[in-house]
Amino acid sequence: MTTTEVSSAAPARRRLGGSADIVLAASLWGTTGTVRSFVHASPVAVGAARLLIGGAFLFAVALRCGGLRPLLARGTRTRLILLLGAALVAVYQVAFFCAVARTGVATGTVVTIGSGPVFAGLLSRLLRMGTLTRRWLLSTAGAVAGCAALTLGGQAAGVEPIGVALALISGFGYAAYATVASYLITRGDDSRAVLGALFGGSGVLLLPVLLVVGSGWLLTGPGAAAALYLGVITTGLGYLFYGRGLRTTPVAAATTLTLAEPAVAAVLGLCVLGEHLSALALGGLALLAASLLVLTVPTRSR
Repeated sequence: MTTTEVSSAAPARRRLGGSADIVLAASLWGTTGTVRSFVHASPVAVGAARLLIGGAFLFAVALRCGGLRPLLARGTRTRLILLLGAALVAVYQVAFFCAVARTGVATGTVVTIGSGPVFAGLLSRLLRMGTLTRRWLLSTAGAVAGCAALTLGGQAAGVEPIGVALALISGFGYAAYATVASYLITRGDDSRAVLGALFGGSGVLLLPVLLVVGSGWLLTGPGAAAALYLGVITTGLGYLFYGRGLRTTPVAAATTLTLAEPAVAAVLGLCVLGEHLSALALGGLALLAASLLVLTVPTRSR
């Protein structure tokens, strides 16, 4: 292999690596709605507990990696950006669990994550954080169409307008905090420090909420197991993979890749929870998978 061939193959491998990390993270996130359905507690309480445990885990990782102090030392502007990001994480999480409780795991997850790429693309363009390529537009259009088919075909799963509205709020919160994280990471800050600060801060913001709505369910076996899984696995490990993927993947593409989450959630909703989706919804699931493949497979560099 010539030097030119090696140099052209290396960026492709890096793009695939970042894409694989984000798809893996999204697959872990796709299990959250199903696990939450087995917990007899309010969705707000479950979301707050997840962020409290996951935020503590990510904050501990950030302290260990040594990148947190330089991040916070960047000045007041950076600290305000982190505070905004933490608030957006809290909005995303609480709105998501409320949406799932009202309109079902499959539909709530699909609408939340399906709207994320649209919001992220608009924010990316508005903030001049990157250009929207034709490949991204094609992949996102197909993925959003797949999500729409999943939603329209999910009437049997109990689609509810208020639940869909909450899911859209959650989708905006997700896209906005992902944009904040991408901005900080791509300017050179350690991804573990950024996510530790964002999720640690969101856990602190939601601690009073958890105390008000009740935390007795955490003392039960199933409740404790679910909270640890949601906090450590889906949040802690999931966002470590996600942060690593953001180092080499633009935020607009990253949010499209996370559409793997509703695919996993829809399958679990069908197989584990007995939710029913029509042939249209299953076709949407296939379109969604194909669209993700278009964006995941790296292009050959000239």
